Amino acid sequence: MTILGIDPGYAIVGWGVLEYSGSRFCVKGYGAITTPAGMDFPKRLEMIYQDMQTVLQRYHPDVLSIEKLYFTNNKTTGIDVAQARGVILLSATQTNMQVYEYTPMQVKQSVVGYGKAEKKQVMEMTRILLRLPSVPKPDDTADALALAICHAHCAGSGLDYQTRYQQQLRRTIHDLQP
Repeated sequence: MTILGIDPGYAIVGWGVLEYSGSRFCVKGYGAITTPAGMDFPKRLEMIYQDMQTVLQRYHPDVLSIEKLYFTNNKTTGIDVAQARGVILLSATQTNMQVYEYTPMQVKQSVVGYGKAEKKQVMEMTRILLRLPSVPKPDDTADALALAICHAHCAGSGLDYQTRYQQQLRRTIHDLQP
């Protein structure tokens, strides 16, 4: 399975492509799509779309693993990231890729084994799991690779993380009923 991990943004979009087979990872490529701060926002979105097309055409991934978006204190930034994320999702769905979303806590749990791990721990574990000589830069790229690892671990169970979580929640609710 070829997995494209994406850490969405509008200034920097981190991406990483992994081949996952037999519990082994093979790094196919990784990098970042960067857009100039002074560029008109619609042009930045267009640039992200075009660069995503290039990545998709080069690596032909089977699935997209992308970070689930949560609004922070700055709603304007959150909206801009959401727009960039929409462009990325459009790129993926145009190639009929399946899209899987993961929260930062799910990624940390999958990569480090602890849902509240520090960012440095996730980045170092990503480096170790992928046998890289150093942590990929910028950080967005390492985050994208961690998202791909997360999906590989979740898909290896035959179910995506959200489905397993929902099943666990149903069992817990059922067990609590009289």
